[in-house]
Amino acid sequence: MRVNMSTFSDSGFEEDLHSPAASREQRARPRARLSAERLHCDHDESCFIIQTHKQHHFQARDCLARQPQITAEARCKLVSWLLAVYKHFKLSFESCCLAVNIMDRFLVTTSVAADCFQLLGVTSLLIATKHVEVCSPRIKQLLSLCCDAFSREQLCNLECLILLRLNFRLAAPTLAFFLDYFVSRELSRYAIGTEEKIPDEGNNSRSWKAPEEQLFSVKRYKCLAGKVCELSLADYAFNKYRPSVIVQSALNLAKDLLRRQLKESSVKHTSSSEMLDFLCVADNNSQALDDHTLIQQCTQELKLLVSLNQESIQDLITL
Repeated sequence: MRVNMSTFSDSGFEEDLHSPAASREQRARPRARLSAERLHCDHDESCFIIQTHKQHHFQARDCLARQPQITAEARCKLVSWLLAVYKHFKLSFESCCLAVNIMDRFLVTTSVAADCFQLLGVTSLLIATKHVEVCSPRIKQLLSLCCDAFSREQLCNLECLILLRLNFRLAAPTLAFFLDYFVSRELSRYAIGTEEKIPDEGNNSRSWKAPEEQLFSVKRYKCLAGKVCELSLADYAFNKYRPSVIVQSALNLAKDLLRRQLKESSVKHTSSSEMLDFLCVADNNSQALDDHTLIQQCTQELKLLVSLNQESIQDLITL
């Protein structure tokens, strides 16, 4: 059977098969590449709108209201332990966020005994990894982290119960999704804005590449905001905020902390400062998607949370 290769042209597959013309065509392709960049941004924007509208349906506010044996302190300890577990298995932050969401939504529906709370945590993590990761941790590995206090049968039975109580609705919007979206969107805008200012000199090797210092700044910016999100994940006080609000607040706080550090530093970091200035200006538009007052309130609470956990984020702030 013959396959018409023109059907693959939109992926760029056919262009790579045709030799000399392809390299010549790529010499002056900033506009075409920008169009693809914008198309990708449009797709991300659609996903963002869908996830933003879904937040309300997956939010587990006051999940401890009907829990006679589970306290906010116990939840904080368990989530902090889950954060260590996901790092131990080198899982994605998405898996950890989804696990906490699954656990909280189950707590809304069912009373849990204090001696079964850890089992709920690892079972929620197992379900989340099955939904997100390519390979999930083995049940035996998860139970060993609980000092084998629970049996495989108990975990499997609880897994079935969780799925039934949640009606198999697992695709919850998470902090990880919004963190990736906001950072990648602003970086894409910066790349497009910078690229449009670069004239075409007919050099086929010329392509936009952020300076190493700026890329390092973005990495620190995202890591710091991610750490703030981790802290909020374990604090029950932030259970009342939507994930998108927490992430926007965390990004605002991360920018303030990094800008303060740049000002206090004796070394000049012009590129980093310009990058943070751009991110700060561009991100103001996103605040229209959520109540501005709510974001300000959340940011103030995050500042207090960070001040109480200064040691855990100091390495991410220091140049």
